[in-house]
Amino acid sequence: MDYVDTHCHIQSAGNNAGERITSDIWAKHPGLNGQKLIDQATDVGVSKLICVGCDVADSQLAVSFAQAHSGVWGSVGIHPHEARTMAENESAWRTFTALAAEPKVVAIGECGLDYFYNHSSKVDQVKILHKQLELAQIHNLPVIFHVREAYDDFWPIFDQYPGLRGVLHSYTDTVENMERAVGQGLYLGVNGIATFAKQEAQLTMYRTIPLSNLVLETDAPFLTPTPYRGSINEPKHIVIVASYLADLKSLELSELAATTTTNAKDLFGLD
Repeated sequence: MDYVDTHCHIQSAGNNAGERITSDIWAKHPGLNGQKLIDQATDVGVSKLICVGCDVADSQLAVSFAQAHSGVWGSVGIHPHEARTMAENESAWRTFTALAAEPKVVAIGECGLDYFYNHSSKVDQVKILHKQLELAQIHNLPVIFHVREAYDDFWPIFDQYPGLRGVLHSYTDTVENMERAVGQGLYLGVNGIATFAKQEAQLTMYRTIPLSNLVLETDAPFLTPTPYRGSINEPKHIVIVASYLADLKSLELSELAATTTTNAKDLFGLD
């Protein structure tokens, strides 16, 4: 079976570069580097990966990593936590926007609104989200959205950009917001969180995501699925997420794998 990990951060594995928190996690596992992670994923059928940027340097690294490896693509984004660093930095913004035209860049993101942590002010988050959605429209690219406890503000912003396509990364919210996303033609990215979800409302949400709107992701090195909680996450674990969701949704694993792979290829234009 063929799988796509639509969201990982392996570009900083083994090189002490990129977004600081992610890089620090990989640094605790010196035996892992980008090529080894790709090889281990390939061994279990994960043929395609998208490395997702979270700030300017991390996005540059994602692009260069994708360009150096077959079966890997990049997404360039300013995470809402980093919005404060970009709100008035026009030089950094120019550097960032140039990345959108680079070969093997298939999306803008991750970007969005995070009102759980509020590491950046809501004003800065909204400003930088608008700028990235405008960039996505200019380059006709899908968007990888990070939205946490902010849907009341997110939907009115999204509605200002007709034709925008993308995925709600690491989706864990309500059935109602899931149904609204499906109605807008968005995909839902599901990762290891599903494997340790306990609340019936959340399990019901995962069960009812239409297969036509589902893509798989790991968010490696974060969000390791059960039964490997407590260890670092890797793209190879996409198979665990897929198997769990197939059981939860009473589907054959082959059907879930084939459809989510087709969805990922369609959304991101992967060849």
